[in-house]
Amino acid sequence: MASVGNNVAGGLEAGLIKPSSVGSGLSKETRHGHGRTAHNMSSSSLRKKSDLTLVSKVRWEILRNFLANLQEIFLGTKLFVLFPAVPLAIVAQSFGFGRAWVFTLSLLGLTPLAERVSFLTEQIAFYTGPTVGGLLNATCGNATELIIALFALYKGKIDVVKFSLIGSILSNLLLVLGTSLFCGGIINLREKQTFDRKQADVNTGLLMLGALCHILPLMFRYAASSGEHILSTSPALTLSRVCSIVMLFAYIAYLFFQLKTHRQLFESPEEDEDNDDVVSEDEAVIGFPSALAWLVGMTIVIAILSEYVVGTIEAASNSWGISVSFISIILLPIVGNAAEHAGAIIFAIRNKLDITLGVSLGSATQISMFVVPLSVIVAWIMGIRMDLDFRLLETGALVLSILLTSFALQDGSSHYLKGFVLLLSYIVIGACFFVLGSPPGIYCF
Repeated sequence: MASVGNNVAGGLEAGLIKPSSVGSGLSKETRHGHGRTAHNMSSSSLRKKSDLTLVSKVRWEILRNFLANLQEIFLGTKLFVLFPAVPLAIVAQSFGFGRAWVFTLSLLGLTPLAERVSFLTEQIAFYTGPTVGGLLNATCGNATELIIALFALYKGKIDVVKFSLIGSILSNLLLVLGTSLFCGGIINLREKQTFDRKQADVNTGLLMLGALCHILPLMFRYAASSGEHILSTSPALTLSRVCSIVMLFAYIAYLFFQLKTHRQLFESPEEDEDNDDVVSEDEAVIGFPSALAWLVGMTIVIAILSEYVVGTIEAASNSWGISVSFISIILLPIVGNAAEHAGAIIFAIRNKLDITLGVSLGSATQISMFVVPLSVIVAWIMGIRMDLDFRLLETGALVLSILLTSFALQDGSSHYLKGFVLLLSYIVIGACFFVLGSPPGIYCF
């Protein structure tokens, strides 16, 4: 019996034996105890089952386990075709190829890496439990945006930080949600699409709090310039830092609300077991040490590519004739979060709007209430004067986007026209930033 147990444990570590095949002794709570969120469900729609038949024939156990992990990591996603962009970006940077090529390859390489980080955090959650798993997901869910922001801060590119973060929020609220509702409404034209408003109300409330914290420093600046109040830059910066601390406390309360007191509002419904397009995630396929090691490694690679993106964004802007603001607000969020966005659209087509809303609103809330204030606090520690004043146009676009999203979701139902309006709003905002950074007179007809 001991030898059988050792073989099962070894197979589980290698991902060759799944917990569900060990026996029926695992309770439903244990199998689902990692607490699947909308982000997990969205990412799972882009995963594919790995055939370990050839790997299982390898004689040496260490090599067999290593190959099984490699196959799960690199071939267990439908985005595996983008992995070659990672070494190509490193080669392009090392041998001094065109800076625009380095930027493009790095951005493409970040797409599958972001999806794999979501996969690895979910694997770790099988062993750590739902609370720690939820915290991991909350921290790593937008790891790409956070790392890019930190590198941009380190290089003093505060505008890139602000543009990329506000672009991520706009992308989630208008592009992802709009495309999802539009496609879901068209595909399910004869079906009524409904969702639970409770989760949407929580997220939109937090987004409005974040918008308020952006508006106040902006009003400070305009009050000073109009002469209504005698203010200096320092009070506005101090206000931004105080607001950032408040936002972080609000995000901590949101995590407690989501993971402890009202977890049922945020747990996603399970996918149908007979759906061949979705990989069942009721079992771990990678052992805890392997998942943790791969997570650290993937994060390091994301950091390297993020440094390339930040360092070459101006060169790409000059090469393509597009402003840095347009690249940061529009292109970076679209390409960097393509995997998550695609998953949200897929579930909307399957008439599972609660998952779609969890992805789009959840990501927007995480960036607004966690990544943005954390960037301000980190800049404060680094001695960099970054505030929450994202300027009039950017802040106005953010506030109007939140209001548009709130109105679209207020009745708990959806149709394709709501998504079409959100999508058109994103196109208008994108056109605005495209024209804003263009040379004067270039678009005069």
